[in-house]
Amino acid sequence: MLRMLPNLITSLRIIGSFCLIFTRAFSPIFYVVYSICGITDVCDGFLARRTGTASEFGARLDSVADLLFYTVMMIKILPALVARLPGGIWYWVGGILILRLVSYLVAAVKFRCFASIHTYLNKLTGLCVFIIPYFMRLPFFVLFCMAVCGIATIASVEELVMHICAKE
Repeated sequence: MLRMLPNLITSLRIIGSFCLIFTRAFSPIFYVVYSICGITDVCDGFLARRTGTASEFGARLDSVADLLFYTVMMIKILPALVARLPGGIWYWVGGILILRLVSYLVAAVKFRCFASIHTYLNKLTGLCVFIIPYFMRLPFFVLFCMAVCGIATIASVEELVMHICAKE
């Protein structure tokens, strides 16, 4: 049973993502299911590594769960973000995405594979992006999003430099 637990936790994120499709964005039930999805994202990999039950299947299942969750979030949250955030921040987000793409391309050309480094700044960026919906109605929301963009920029530059400097 312990061997299957991380994959069961990941499966909860998949089920939760499907449930989010049918919930009203920013409603109480949305936040409950959204929070559960976030907790499962943190716990599944941690538990798999801690118990020595990490597997190729689990890693792929986690990627599928992440892709599904992010896709649903783009559909549910992006319209509210577009309405709430100033245009300039979207140029900043575009620049961050370009930095990420360049970093992945450098790694792909240099190492002939996809490479994404799980640095502390990348993890902090992921956490900050995840908590954005909880801040939507607060007066400092735009300022918070600008801080998230700053962290994401530094994390993206760090990863690019790491890919450029890495020997293997």
